[in-house]
Amino acid sequence: MKPIGAVLAASLILSPGLAHAYRSPTQNDVVQVSGSVWEVLARPGTSAANYWCSAGDFAIRQLGAQAVQRVFIWQPLGPSTTRPGTKSVQFSFSAPEGANTTPGYSLSVKNAGDNLTAAAAQQYCFDRLPIGR
Repeated sequence: MKPIGAVLAASLILSPGLAHAYRSPTQNDVVQVSGSVWEVLARPGTSAANYWCSAGDFAIRQLGAQAVQRVFIWQPLGPSTTRPGTKSVQFSFSAPEGANTTPGYSLSVKNAGDNLTAAAAQQYCFDRLPIGR
């Protein structure tokens, strides 16, 4: 019989998209889809602010983006390409060709081309931190 730790480690390594996921402050997994696109995976209760927090945090902490770097929605909320049966939003440092990149007035994950600076996206993470601790 194999030790439980070895079985768990093997299952994580063999699960696509799971072993290399980054866990954001909102507990959403973020997975690199290609060299320039990453996706934030949904979990129950994920809001637009959670997606943007995760995308901005990943861009800054994992990809080394500067605070003023724009982060664009590459593919709006829809099926994940890395974890079947899960919804996700894909982000990139560039907009998809032909996408409207004019800033809107509400926070959404429904339109390709919507964008924020990496710092503005990441600031949605700080809304979830306990105050006074």
